[in-house]
Amino acid sequence: MTDPRWLDEREFRAWLGYRRMRLLLDARIARDLSRDSGLSDPDYDVLSALSSSADRRWRLQALADRMLWSKSRLSRHISRMEERGLVTREECATDARGSVIVLTDDGMRAIEEAAPGHVESVRRHLIDLLSGEQIEVLGDIAEIVLRHLGEDGD
Repeated sequence: MTDPRWLDEREFRAWLGYRRMRLLLDARIARDLSRDSGLSDPDYDVLSALSSSADRRWRLQALADRMLWSKSRLSRHISRMEERGLVTREECATDARGSVIVLTDDGMRAIEEAAPGHVESVRRHLIDLLSGEQIEVLGDIAEIVLRHLGEDGD
């Protein structure tokens, strides 16, 4: 067994800074989203995925994979969103065991109303604090890490 490759001071600062930043940034943006629109982060993720699809539909399993949630966890969340009229669930034509989540008109209105405030929160707490060069570097870093983790960066 080889000795661990401990982080040096610079690497440790970057790692801890990233972890703390991510936690605080996610919490602040989620709080702003909830306060301004009444939507949770997962609500917003579901609605934005559905609204970006040409037919406003996603397979439940594909959506769960995108959100890194189990199918059952997302299914329970979708049930709560259905009760609020944001989405509906349909049987999948190609797989009797699967379901398709469909964005309702109320769901589309909700995401359209929430998006401007959400983007403003992202700008206020991250984007507007960085220079153009820093934004480029952050995007490059994200692409490198996502590629390593098996995602294409979309």
